[in-house]
Amino acid sequence: MKILCLTPIKHLDGVFEYLQSFGDVYYNPELNSGEFNFLHMDEYDVIFCNPNKQKYILGEKTLQNFKGTILTASTGLNHIDMKYCEDNNIKVLSLTKDYDLLNNLPSTSELAFGLMSSILRNIPNAFDDVKRGGWDYDMHMGHQLQGKSIGIIGYGRLGKMMNKFCWAFGMRVRVYDPYLGYNNLDEVLKSDIISLHVHVNDETKHMINKKVLGKLKNNSYIVNTSRGEIVNEKDIVEALRSGKLKGYATDVIEDEYGDRQNSPILKGVKEGLNIIVTPHVGGMTWEGQQKAYMWSISKLKEKQNG
Repeated sequence: MKILCLTPIKHLDGVFEYLQSFGDVYYNPELNSGEFNFLHMDEYDVIFCNPNKQKYILGEKTLQNFKGTILTASTGLNHIDMKYCEDNNIKVLSLTKDYDLLNNLPSTSELAFGLMSSILRNIPNAFDDVKRGGWDYDMHMGHQLQGKSIGIIGYGRLGKMMNKFCWAFGMRVRVYDPYLGYNNLDEVLKSDIISLHVHVNDETKHMINKKVLGKLKNNSYIVNTSRGEIVNEKDIVEALRSGKLKGYATDVIEDEYGDRQNSPILKGVKEGLNIIVTPHVGGMTWEGQQKAYMWSISKLKEKQNG
């Protein structure tokens, strides 16, 4: 089996060696989209990838003549053109429904809780002030979590973990997930904080838009560890400017694979709006990555035996 590895794994104990046990590995996590033209893609049986480091979409421009299997150590698939793969009989193996693994990976929900705590307590601004030599605690007054209401949109694995964390801190939790019978979005939007935990699809793309933002409480917060496409980023920025939204903490932006300099969110950061951004690190813990990569690679047993 010939494997093209596009994601960095050598820093994780035993992962690269485990991948090598399935075949010959061409390891190039720094490969850019233009360099695919110099590869003989028809020679590879497997592409091993992950969206965190990938700066391109696996699709028509990068998969010419490839007829093998794409293995991704992720639940999200927005780094892969799924329609192109379906049309060209390219099999995609992900972690999307591997609940035995996923139920023991709280990393993204922990980050969501951390982002919420950070933006309510002004932790990044306070730290920046200290780095500049300041020590003025009055100017960094924040809000406590206890007693605050949080609206969790999307009550799957990560939403349920977030619920557990919030209850432990004495927060009042409201849930919206029409697939599970939680249908009262307007009630959820009355919360002090909104936390997003949904997959991106035609129904959820830009579901947080000007109309929805208009229903929020004044001075509310939004936390997004789902995908940047869930929100209309221009509407988020306008809500921050107007004061309708007091803060936006996100691990994702909409065009992560394009020209990030044009991101409304990153422009808002430079403008000085109350935004916290992390570079899609929700799943990036040593423990989580180790488990996810090893589990993903184990899927090659089926291909090897087949």
